[in-house]
Amino acid sequence: MKTIGVIGLGIIGGTWAKHYEAAGVLAGCWNRTPQPAMPRWMDTPEAVVDAADAVQIVVADPPAVQSVLDRILPRLGAGKVVIQSSTIDPDSTDRFRAQVEARGARFLAAPFTGSKPAAEQRKTVFYLGGPAGVIAEVEPLLCLVSDVRLVIAAEPRKAAALKLAMNMNLAIMIEGLCEALTFARRAGISDETFFTALAGNVGSSGLAKLKEPKLRTGDFSPQFSVKHMHKDMRLASGSAGAGRLPLLEAARERLRLADEGGSRDLDFSAVMMLL
Repeated sequence: MKTIGVIGLGIIGGTWAKHYEAAGVLAGCWNRTPQPAMPRWMDTPEAVVDAADAVQIVVADPPAVQSVLDRILPRLGAGKVVIQSSTIDPDSTDRFRAQVEARGARFLAAPFTGSKPAAEQRKTVFYLGGPAGVIAEVEPLLCLVSDVRLVIAAEPRKAAALKLAMNMNLAIMIEGLCEALTFARRAGISDETFFTALAGNVGSSGLAKLKEPKLRTGDFSPQFSVKHMHKDMRLASGSAGAGRLPLLEAARERLRLADEGGSRDLDFSAVMMLL
């Protein structure tokens, strides 16, 4: 794999496209809402597929992935690789893999963790699901935008499931952090004292450090939005074999309230506003 195209130029996809361009490997990019100022912008996703060895899809949800595939499948064939980096459910991953492979192309599930700051610093972590040979081919490209690439399994669906599990943990943790901070504030404890104490406590976390400035200032500009986390929890809840997970359902409900209450485009730490 010598070149890559990016389809989906949101917070993360747009950042990756710029990194790929800086490394000299970006063949083209496309987004449903036109962004002609982006490097190597192309007017259609079909043109991106024609130009690139590998095509990385990073869009919102399974219907969005399907809408992309409906357009690009006729242009796929031997020698092409589809890197699916959208956060989706395992069953949709299986379905998309079958569609791509039916065209003679290869498929790699590469969901990721790391929000806007990580993408900007090339600190993304990819969870890779697919054949070892495909992973070996595309890893030199993915290393240009990431710090770690964890090989999860040969089955792409397991990488998709792990990504949902990671986001489930974050969605549950942020509600706990927001409630603990609210409790402390109502007891007259300053934010400075709360976060100083938390830093020396076993309950401290990378998430708490990342979201502390947002919670202290009320600046909920998005690093990862409410609407996307809400979508992820809906997919996790509906995944085959998930069963009933009480904290997942509670987190999903809080995100639903934030989403429908006007915070959908804000950072998912904006669940704090519900308190």
